[in-house]
Amino acid sequence: MALQRTVVELGILIYSGAQMAAVHGLTDLFGVANRMGAEHQTGQLPVLRLSHWRADAGESPSRVFDSLPGPDQPLAALLIPPSIAGFSEGQVSAALLGWLRQLHRAGTVLGGVCVGSILLAESGLLNGRSATTHWTSAKSFSAHYPGVRLEADKPIVDDGDLITTAGLMAWSELGLRVVDRLLGPSIAASTARFLVIEHSDSASQCGSNFAPILSHGDGAILKVQHWLQASGAVDVSLAAMAQEAGLEERTFLRRFRSATGLKPTEYCQHLRVGKARQMLEFTNNTIDRIAWNVGYQDPSAFRAIFKKVTGLAPSDYRNRFGVTSANARKQAAIVQNAAP
Repeated sequence: MALQRTVVELGILIYSGAQMAAVHGLTDLFGVANRMGAEHQTGQLPVLRLSHWRADAGESPSRVFDSLPGPDQPLAALLIPPSIAGFSEGQVSAALLGWLRQLHRAGTVLGGVCVGSILLAESGLLNGRSATTHWTSAKSFSAHYPGVRLEADKPIVDDGDLITTAGLMAWSELGLRVVDRLLGPSIAASTARFLVIEHSDSASQCGSNFAPILSHGDGAILKVQHWLQASGAVDVSLAAMAQEAGLEERTFLRRFRSATGLKPTEYCQHLRVGKARQMLEFTNNTIDRIAWNVGYQDPSAFRAIFKKVTGLAPSDYRNRFGVTSANARKQAAIVQNAAP
């Protein structure tokens, strides 16, 4: 008897000027991931349902393509592709921005590529959050959205419920990041190999980047999760989290674990380690500085928790997956291949 697999819907937004190559590329990428998942012949992996949502002027987006027609269901993620022409005011409407905010409140992960990041900033959802965008837009982005912590030197900023990427072609890495979350790092790696596109192997070797469960339907707990993502879970207490949720502490503990599968302390640890992984991969900050930035006053405690979660010491993680190390390895390979 075949096992019934869960269906998870992923949406792709089509707005005025959206790069259709990215729309179709993401659709194909998720289609390949579905095929890779099916080859595992397990009921544990969900089936990805792909939908396109067109944003017509002044109206909320509507579904115009559905790879697996069926009953309406909440979107697990919505991806916003880039635009070759850049950003213009005509690409957004109050209805579109309201729709994005509504999806986020319901627990949908939102991912933006280049101009997609600007649309998320226009919605106000990135205020107080970290994000990246295309380097040509960095100066104007900072001027228009001073409430966003712009990290334009990073190719991707995965902030749990909000993911932003910088390059016009970065839609592939965004898609693989979503596949990693839903189908696991091995399926993401297999998809990348099939499509012959680059993908960081940090997730496959050290476990997926922290992907909080947001589709549980508990509004009070989701509010706390968004708050923790915005604050980086730095200097937070059980009492503060319970107050943010508007719940008594014992009730909050029970509902938080039921919704997320983790105790609040474990959740905060994973969130901090996830942010530390990005810093180790994309910055040259010292490990002690990174420990401090993610909320650990004791660097030795940070090192112990980081190794517990990833299986590697922070220094080993940076040596293996840091951008500088990766570039050095590529250069060495080029030299070696060029040698007579």
